[in-house]
Amino acid sequence: MDRGGCQMSGGGGGGEGGGGMITLEDLETFSEDQLSDSGNGSLQEEAETMEEDENRLLQYWQDVARGHQVEVSQDMAEPIQQLTSNQGRSQREPVPFTLLSRKEKCGELLYEKRHYEKGHWACITMREETYEQSICYGFMKLMRYICQQNSTGDYLGMTLPILTVVRTNENPPGFSHDITVAYYLPVEHQAQPPQPTDSEIVVELWPATIVYTRPFTGPTNEVTIMNQVHALAEVLDRPNVCASDSFIVAGYTNPAHRNRQNEIWFLERR
Repeated sequence: MDRGGCQMSGGGGGGEGGGGMITLEDLETFSEDQLSDSGNGSLQEEAETMEEDENRLLQYWQDVARGHQVEVSQDMAEPIQQLTSNQGRSQREPVPFTLLSRKEKCGELLYEKRHYEKGHWACITMREETYEQSICYGFMKLMRYICQQNSTGDYLGMTLPILTVVRTNENPPGFSHDITVAYYLPVEHQAQPPQPTDSEIVVELWPATIVYTRPFTGPTNEVTIMNQVHALAEVLDRPNVCASDSFIVAGYTNPAHRNRQNEIWFLERR
């Protein structure tokens, strides 16, 4: 399988050794520092500076990914540079929803019930050796789609959260190896979604749905996620209303970051 290279919010990422991992905020600062001097010299100097910036960012991402047994290939240098510079200049668009209710106890949020309208998502299903690798490699490919490898040839814009759809097995109990990583198309592209050039990415129209969601922080791997799944099931008033064969991890920050912001989502049965 062709592996593009990447990281960022996605829903998974190795839990051990998370210190010093790169965040989107780190990338924005890094990008601004590295790009601040561009535009002050000749075209050749600007081109050389851009190439140096790409190589620095690529090396930075490769160092981070190596600790999670993920390879970032050389041809990801330009998409990394593009995503980084655009992230420093534009807002990340939230996936829209309507809050239906929330339950708290002693000031702690136990869960929220939300309604999400139907919308287009770009999805790719991965089957790597580990959950963490599937998440990272899946987002690598979505990143290329976001950064020009689409029918418009333009940068599409970043939305959050990135979702990871996890299916469960009864025998043996645990995660299925098939992990779907999904990116919500920005509002301006919802009516006419740009088509991916990568045949493994599929743009799907997801129906409107109600989800029960609980926030948590920290690394996401099979152990920590299952702990959060059990925690959400325990606090729900009626856990039987939710689908039991799958759940979703919503990632708002880089999956490799130790203190990343996540949510567990249970979908209400239809």
